Amino acid sequence: MKAVIAMDSFKGSISSIEAGNAAAEGIRRVFPDADTIIKLVADGGEGTVEALVNGLNGQLSEAEVSDPLGRKITAKYGILPNNTAVIEMAAASGLTLLSDNERDPMLTTTYGTGELILSAIRNGCRDFIIGIGGSATNDGGIGCLQALGFGMLDDKGQQVGFGAKGLSQLTEINDTNVIQELKECSFKVACDVTNPLCGENGCSTVFAPQKGKKAKLIPVMDGYLRNFAELTKKYNATASPDTPGAGAAGGLGFALIYYLNAEFESGIDLIMRETQLEDSVKDADIVITGEGCLDSQTAMGKAPVGISKIAKKYDKPVIAFSGAVKNGAELCNKNGIDAYFPIIRQVFTLEEAMDKTTAYRNLADTTEQVFRTIKLFKQ
Repeated sequence: MKAVIAMDSFKGSISSIEAGNAAAEGIRRVFPDADTIIKLVADGGEGTVEALVNGLNGQLSEAEVSDPLGRKITAKYGILPNNTAVIEMAAASGLTLLSDNERDPMLTTTYGTGELILSAIRNGCRDFIIGIGGSATNDGGIGCLQALGFGMLDDKGQQVGFGAKGLSQLTEINDTNVIQELKECSFKVACDVTNPLCGENGCSTVFAPQKGKKAKLIPVMDGYLRNFAELTKKYNATASPDTPGAGAAGGLGFALIYYLNAEFESGIDLIMRETQLEDSVKDADIVITGEGCLDSQTAMGKAPVGISKIAKKYDKPVIAFSGAVKNGAELCNKNGIDAYFPIIRQVFTLEEAMDKTTAYRNLADTTEQVFRTIKLFKQ
């Protein structure tokens, strides 16, 4: 038996590779000679660097960068064998880098993300894959652009400050001091967010509340971003705040599209292509996938359904495992997942269920029982 295992991480619990190893262990308990091929999975958020570096034999590099509040931290990024840099913006500008009382999109910046790009350029990289999930910011990406040399200037010709507050000071944009190597660079962005920059579906309205500000400042920040979009049109006449994905990562999507000519792609599609998942699936007997929670959102294009679409292209059966199953998970059956199974095997508190050792054991044990059933029907 050849089983291709492509598990997304169970966020806050086990990583993609740990989930893959647990499922493989469960299979081999039943079929000791099974060929288990583990493919790392990510969708542009946490785990993107790990998935591509481990899946393609790349290496990790480090850089001292600014965190969302400008404090110096060390952040990692990947360099693939073809010298493509893989960056998670959350490593420098992510929400998890802040405590709850530090979250404030009026102040948080993407400057550190620009510093990661700059570090990779200095290391000889000219092609980039950037995952932009998990941001702590709502600055339209101006911090990232400032780090690369763009002038985001106030009425005195000085660089504006960090965060949405900096956007409020913005009156002029220029590229006089942009690093020359940027012209040689290409950017692919792994992102499944299609929100525009502004308006009722824009980043301020939809995403800023989880980043720490009260509702009364949402229209204020939205106005700052509209002004940024208008100023951008003077720099790039094609710029539109309505472009799908412009609102990703607090507007970093807009900056990447219209200042760095970035191309956006579904995160899971990009990762599957780069790791050559399809080549492994072609001659598999079964495909195993899953994530921390299966629900209606999974069916709308998250990693397990993206993987199942590849499997169904070759008529392969697909089984999914998850930490929890919620309303709407049945839609997964209509999107290529033949059967799904929660791994919780007794009454746990949430903290107990998410314990790394417990989650690994539960996944391995549940996989074992499912494959015992498969063996029964193969006899």
